[in-house]
Amino acid sequence: MDKIDKILDSYATNNLFKDKSIVQANYVPEAILHRAEQVEAIASILAPALRGEKVSNLFLYGGTGSGKTLSVQHVGERLTEKMKQIGEDNLKFIYINCKLKKVADTEYRIIAQLIKSLKGNIPFTGLPLNAVYSKFMEMIDDKKQVIILVLDEIDQAVKKINDSFIYTLTRMNSELKNAQISLIGISNSLTFMENIDPRVKSSLGEEELLFPHYNALQLQDILRQRAENAFKEGVLDEGVIAKCAAYAARGYGDARRALDLLRVAGELAEREGAKKIELKHIDTANQKIEKDKMLDVIEGQSIQFQQVLYAIMNLEKKGRGSIFTGDVYNAYQEICNKTKNEILTQRRVGDIIAEFDMLGVINARVISKGRQGRTREIKLNLNSEIKEKAKEILEKALDLRV
Repeated sequence: MDKIDKILDSYATNNLFKDKSIVQANYVPEAILHRAEQVEAIASILAPALRGEKVSNLFLYGGTGSGKTLSVQHVGERLTEKMKQIGEDNLKFIYINCKLKKVADTEYRIIAQLIKSLKGNIPFTGLPLNAVYSKFMEMIDDKKQVIILVLDEIDQAVKKINDSFIYTLTRMNSELKNAQISLIGISNSLTFMENIDPRVKSSLGEEELLFPHYNALQLQDILRQRAENAFKEGVLDEGVIAKCAAYAARGYGDARRALDLLRVAGELAEREGAKKIELKHIDTANQKIEKDKMLDVIEGQSIQFQQVLYAIMNLEKKGRGSIFTGDVYNAYQEICNKTKNEILTQRRVGDIIAEFDMLGVINARVISKGRQGRTREIKLNLNSEIKEKAKEILEKALDLRV
């Protein structure tokens, strides 16, 4: 028997999972643990839609994995079910993830995605923007109905575009004769609304809900709830759930991270033919997820962000002992010229560097250069394996070889 046969036999005969989908990010459980207050508040705000009334715009804030998306999707499913029970068909619940590439990187594509969600057909580029908006309005205004539009990670769309599309969506209600649009924005940034144009804020008239971080005990409850039906009985070693919860609690109470850890640990245990998921599998899963998360961050950034990071990587590769903000800006300009992209101001590039520092991709230390003022000394915070894969991702995205 060769190695491939051994691998395939191991998977065929040693399945630790009963239903892996239960520990995946897109699974919506019947009960949302430790979020009753928020779920009930969302339900109360959206309930008037059952009578065909426009509901208040709603903004949800909280860290990654704090249950925002899950809670909205749960209430959306219950609302849709209730609408069917009473024999009505005047509600549409549309969800868009604004972090996805080619979905929300331009205003045109956001509206095109809305049309697609309504089973419409429109090219993802090529038409005048007002024609795309007109098509969307035509599709929803054929009858009296409420459109609840969920924009997940709305802060990412505003960063890529600007906040004008939010204003346009909210102002549509004054032009619609039958339908009404309500907006639910989901953001990981607690300060998101502070940077919104006052005119846009005024048009929103929103209600807000805050989702706090989960603590370690709450994360254990969530993991036990999912593990009961996700894994076969007796395959989780003692302490596995507690360790998963502890890791995730250190990462700001991220339930998504906790579930990913448990799922990846199960996959790793299966891969090595283990009969149980042990503590060592959690440690290995944590290392793997850290690496994958960093690469996802790099791949999901805009072209301008990727060009700045590629400039930093090139400077480091050339053996520069210390890399400063000015060096990065000069290298970034050269890359923009090669890729024929717009060159941002040095201040905007400085903001991008600060954001990479916050994400942990780089370390940026502010230092004084005497009369020359203050600058930031920059060091890449990527190990050699991640660095090599990141370079491949960036070169492919930028269609660039240096």
